[in-house]
Amino acid sequence: MKQIALDIGLATGPTLSNFFAGPNDAPLKHLELWVGVKGTPHSRSPVPTYLWGPSGSGKTHLLKALREALREQGARAGWLDASVLDVPDYDETWAAVFMDDVHLYTAAQQQAAFNWFVNAQTHLRPVVAVGEFAPTQLLLRDDLRTRLGWGHIFALHLLSEPERRAVLRKAADARGVFLSDEVMDFMLSRFSRDLGSLMELLDLLDGYALQTKRAITVPLIKSMMENA
Repeated sequence: MKQIALDIGLATGPTLSNFFAGPNDAPLKHLELWVGVKGTPHSRSPVPTYLWGPSGSGKTHLLKALREALREQGARAGWLDASVLDVPDYDETWAAVFMDDVHLYTAAQQQAAFNWFVNAQTHLRPVVAVGEFAPTQLLLRDDLRTRLGWGHIFALHLLSEPERRAVLRKAADARGVFLSDEVMDFMLSRFSRDLGSLMELLDLLDGYALQTKRAITVPLIKSMMENA
């Protein structure tokens, strides 16, 4: 089979505005207030925020959206996830600290996360962390686990199938791409129903459709799979 390079560079990155809240409206509104108005000084509360929920509920999307929002305001932030093996020291110039997938942290990463947390609190900087479980259920060192449960805590819920369809439709419309009901049915029946995976699939389909100059149809999806 011929290997085809897929151009997915046109994908829109995670933002708060392109997050489909569904049953997660309360945490979205909290984070919108947390970010503040773009382009104006904003003093964020140092009270930490923790979001938890199953894979595909949008935790990492929201965390990356916050990081991007701070970048647009000219602010820097610390970022730690399970893939960061050489964790840097806390930087006093950071406006906030973001911790992704804390339930996957190694002992060394937990130590670094605790250090970041203490320093952030000392310098009155907020911490926003996400994980798969509620704070009381996290298998982490006690001092880190209790700090993650100090402040605002929100549970994120998976979207229903109609809500997932609405997200895909909205994302496709934003790209100027039409997804028929037949294509949506095929995507939801043949691939992972996790929203993150579906959005990645849409990225690939959009790139493949652009490269082959074809509309997104079920035959196109099958062709992409055969040439992958």
